[in-house]
Amino acid sequence: MTATHSLRRGFWGKIIGDRAFYAMVLTIAVPMIVQNAITNFVSLLDNIMVGQVGTEQMSGVAIANQLIFVFNLCVFGGNGGAGIFTAQFHGKGDPDGIRYTMRFKMILSLLLSTAAITLFTLCDAALIGLFLHDGSASGDLELTLVSGREYLRVMIFGLLPFAIIQTYVGTLREVGETSLPMKAGIAAVLVNLVFNFLLIYPTRTLHILGVSFTMVGAGWGVVGAAAATVLSRFVELAIVIIWSHRHTQRFPFFKKVWRSLRLPGHLVRDIILRGMPLLVNEFIWSFSMTAINQCYSVRGLAVVAAINIASTISNLFNVVYMSLGNAVGIMVGKLLGQGSMDEAVDTDRKLIAFGVGMSMIIGGLLAVTSGLFPLLYNTTDEVRELAGYLIMCSGLLMPMFSFLHCTYFTLRCGGKTVVTFLFDCVFICCVNLPLAYCLAHFTAVDIRVLYLAVQLVDLVKCIIGFVLVKKGIWINNIVGGSKDAAPAQ
Repeated sequence: MTATHSLRRGFWGKIIGDRAFYAMVLTIAVPMIVQNAITNFVSLLDNIMVGQVGTEQMSGVAIANQLIFVFNLCVFGGNGGAGIFTAQFHGKGDPDGIRYTMRFKMILSLLLSTAAITLFTLCDAALIGLFLHDGSASGDLELTLVSGREYLRVMIFGLLPFAIIQTYVGTLREVGETSLPMKAGIAAVLVNLVFNFLLIYPTRTLHILGVSFTMVGAGWGVVGAAAATVLSRFVELAIVIIWSHRHTQRFPFFKKVWRSLRLPGHLVRDIILRGMPLLVNEFIWSFSMTAINQCYSVRGLAVVAAINIASTISNLFNVVYMSLGNAVGIMVGKLLGQGSMDEAVDTDRKLIAFGVGMSMIIGGLLAVTSGLFPLLYNTTDEVRELAGYLIMCSGLLMPMFSFLHCTYFTLRCGGKTVVTFLFDCVFICCVNLPLAYCLAHFTAVDIRVLYLAVQLVDLVKCIIGFVLVKKGIWINNIVGGSKDAAPAQ
């Protein structure tokens, strides 16, 4: 009996940390959770407000955002590749190394923004048209195309500010500063929300608690929604840059960071070899996700609208496990840079367990309330019913997604980017996407079965991820630090 009790206590001791551990986790994760929650909540309000204009407008915006999603993930991947080195340079106490990785991120962000702006300007109609198919009871495909193009033409002005923001914000998070990105993000979403009200709707009279007043508005519809988003990006960019360069005493790597764009050749080579697989991974992964959604759209415009609603709602609930995944990269990456390998393994195991446990609670709540959220939208009963089902599936599968997200960051923080490429990108290209394409184009299977089948196949990926993490192939110091390295300034 005593041996059994000791075994159980040993098991729980491996996956549950003490109070100090969770205090550290929450110090890093909570600002990210708050920022992402507010951002996604405003995205939800933005989505609902555009949806009030019409289902076609909402669908057009959703398709345009699918295209922008590929760009965003490329920026995250490119910055994340260099960010592996940033986190470990921070653990080593090397501000020059952080300064160099930041320059690399900026150069890459400029290149990616230029490429995306060119592509979206020249090929907007063709790209949006890929998602437009007959097959549902309602929906004007031409109006959806026009709405998507109008929205995308304005949003391209926000691509470069977004990329520069990620250069700064990513670096700050990698050195443990998460409160400033949170505050800047909150300011941005408030600006977005206010200008949504002012720009989307025309001037109208509102009646609240028996009091009538006039709400002035531009009545720009989807163009107004895009303009509000772009404006919020510039506000966030200004806050982040001004704050960062006023705190060079605390973060010395900001000092003279842009005096030149010089980079050591060996570091560029190392980032490209270890980090660029992340950029390629994020591009192919996001492209594959967009292609999967395109497969879903074969079932009709109602499916496009329902998936837009479901993803917007799910993203609001996903912020906890997404932020905990980022915490894995920050905390474990720093420990690896310090040379504290045993502590890195212990921390990683407990973070994964915490993320999965929280997702079981939050996902269960989302599944139970899934039918309520579509009622917020001014759309058809067909769209509402389908959206409710998709939201329920997302809630029930959230623990699986949480485990995969934390596993991905575990493999990434040790510099095993080729492994993460195989684990993340090759799997979705060789399994999820072909399955979605075959079911969508060669069968008449209902969209509900199609969607669930594509999601559940990730259970195989969970097994692969568990084996890779358990084997410890990610336990790697890539910046030459040691346990005795000087602390970061």
